[in-house]
Amino acid sequence: MKPVLQLALDFVDLKRALKVAHEAVAGGVDWLEAGTPLIKSEGLDAVRALRREFPGQTIVADMKVMDAGRIEVESAAKAGADIVDVLGAASDATIKECIEAGKNYGAKIVIDTIAMDEVVKRAREIEEMGADYVSVHIPIDDQMLGVISFAKVTEVARAVRIPIAIAGGINSETAAGAVSAGASIIIVGGAINKSSDATRAAREIKQGMTTGKKKKTHLYKRAILPDIRKIFEMVSTANLSDALHRSGNLEGLILITPGAKMIGPAVTVRTYPGDWAKSVEAIDIAETADVIVIDAGGVGPAVWGELATHSAIQKKLSGVLIDGAIRDVAEIRKLGFPAFAKIVTPTAGEPKGFGEIGVPVKVGGVRINPGDWIVGDDDGVLLIPEKKVVEIANRAMDVLEKENRVREEIERGETLSSVAELLRWEKHKTIDH
Repeated sequence: MKPVLQLALDFVDLKRALKVAHEAVAGGVDWLEAGTPLIKSEGLDAVRALRREFPGQTIVADMKVMDAGRIEVESAAKAGADIVDVLGAASDATIKECIEAGKNYGAKIVIDTIAMDEVVKRAREIEEMGADYVSVHIPIDDQMLGVISFAKVTEVARAVRIPIAIAGGINSETAAGAVSAGASIIIVGGAINKSSDATRAAREIKQGMTTGKKKKTHLYKRAILPDIRKIFEMVSTANLSDALHRSGNLEGLILITPGAKMIGPAVTVRTYPGDWAKSVEAIDIAETADVIVIDAGGVGPAVWGELATHSAIQKKLSGVLIDGAIRDVAEIRKLGFPAFAKIVTPTAGEPKGFGEIGVPVKVGGVRINPGDWIVGDDDGVLLIPEKKVVEIANRAMDVLEKENRVREEIERGETLSSVAELLRWEKHKTIDH
């Protein structure tokens, strides 16, 4: 089977989905998929609309059928779907019923092995039952953990003869690799849906599929731990806040150095008010690009100043965060060193040596453990727990990418309210009777 490019229109608004679909078809997309979010939001009217708008295209209904196979396949086919998606986790009886219904109503069946452990074994069973395609699908939430690999595609390709679809994190850099791994149907979502120019994005991916050449992109790919700093440099604390479900904000801190960005794992210090010994000693312990996080009880005198800043710059640290007092702010600003503190004062404390380094602390009302990541910019400071840093970085990139598309639609003449269809999605109270 000649490789085809399938666009997963994973929107909740049909109007936006159709706009992207028109752009993407102009860029070479072969098959259009009414994604699961779109079908859940708009129902099978989404499939009907795609059939009306694109009479010559193959339309896929990503129903993710799990039960009641006949009625779901029949309804999708009657709405205009050429292919219906069924979950591999469904019972054999359901899958066989879907395949029979597909034959009756002129729809082919793709079986999606998302979240299955024994994908190769299930692929063989699926082929034996008579399915038309099998899909190797990396879930979005797994992608956010950096889990993207085409190895399973190659295993399945060696095991079955029916065409294989691959979905999950494919972009202009990875499309060629997906084809080489053995996939015939390259399913792309975000790399086209979130692009400010979906036509160009589709064209670049299609070229990668047909020529085997990679087109570099800094978007639409998911990071692993070594990439985290690069991702945090690209996203804002506003993006991160959205990714964290509006949590993680450290309250009551003053931005000392406007325009400077602080990114790094925390080296934590707990000290007594005005005792700056442990704060300075932590500089010696910290590694390049770390952030010194100081819990000084939220009061003065200062536990950090110009000389400590000079020392931190020599160690190439990323910044300092103080639940307490700082001084010499004019000099710190000239040095461009990222700093946040609760209090600014001219009064310094004394180096008595009380306190500890490398223990949990509380800053801005939030508990911070050693190794947790701190990101600060002009909007404020956020904590990202160490165990979730990869996931949150990827989710923040997803927020940034989606905003890029919304911004482009606004620049084309829409308003934010119309793009988001706010009136439609307002939360309405129920009336008690």
